[in-house]
Amino acid sequence: MKAIVLSPAQLRLAEIAFWLAIASSFFLAPDHLTLLSQILIFGLFAVALDMALGYAGILTLGHAAFFGAGAYTAGLLARHGWGEPFSGLLAALVVAGLLGYVLSYLIVRGADLTRLMITIGVCVLSYELANRLSGITGGTDGLQGMSVSPVFGVFEFDLFGRTAFCYALGVVLLMFLLVRLALRSPFGLALRGIHDNRKRMMAIGTPVASRLRMAYAFSAAVAGVAGALMAQTTQFVGIESIGFNRSAEILIILVLGGTGRLYGGLVGAIVYMVVHDGFADMNPQYWMFWLGIFLITAVMLGRGGIMGALSRRIRIKEQAR
Repeated sequence: MKAIVLSPAQLRLAEIAFWLAIASSFFLAPDHLTLLSQILIFGLFAVALDMALGYAGILTLGHAAFFGAGAYTAGLLARHGWGEPFSGLLAALVVAGLLGYVLSYLIVRGADLTRLMITIGVCVLSYELANRLSGITGGTDGLQGMSVSPVFGVFEFDLFGRTAFCYALGVVLLMFLLVRLALRSPFGLALRGIHDNRKRMMAIGTPVASRLRMAYAFSAAVAGVAGALMAQTTQFVGIESIGFNRSAEILIILVLGGTGRLYGGLVGAIVYMVVHDGFADMNPQYWMFWLGIFLITAVMLGRGGIMGALSRRIRIKEQAR
């Protein structure tokens, strides 16, 4: 079959249509706004992981540490009287970003297997630390008693999830545009070059280690914002948000959508969460079996994930000069 060729203008229209379709679900699926909010949050988390894995080439299985750090930061602030949501997001971004930058000195220096082991170790240690500090974090019972203030002082978080969905959509869109701007900048182009040929980038004088540390810290900061969003919209922080299972789950979402592709994390989150929810409703006892079959089939048939399969069908026409 002949590939479809899209011009840059048509590609922009497709992007606008994608976000309008998500926004329209507020009216089309009012009974599933909680699920839709979680899809947006996990999509942002997957985009954060893609910055480190798909663009910088940093093999990691410990990004839940930053997701959980952001969640606990926003949650503890809200529990102790500082419930303003946007400042909570900013605090989570700073805490997760600083944690990522400190850990980057350990992770960037090693080879792939070393990075993998270190990131798994960080994730496991973070989980145990959160469990040990149960007086602060709530331990296995989770952090409860949060009180998040209305958005802009007007829109309260309701039981139907309307405010949570609109709030999550606005924050996710803003963070996605920020990530896209960074990846299309000279910094992002340097990351692509390091991913493709690290030795060549070192030969032309690129500070490879410094660029990778910045990418890892930026990725951690975005993951922290996703964690804070989850805490604020649910007004609860479970210890599983910082556990290894969360890291593995978000890696599955990213691989399903396609690594190194801007929309891969978002598309993967939509497909994974919808299929996950569908199988859980269809067969509550054996839904994980069917989910596993689906994931294996999707990866085997869709080389490069869903976005990889789409990119083989769609070609972007170069702008005339």
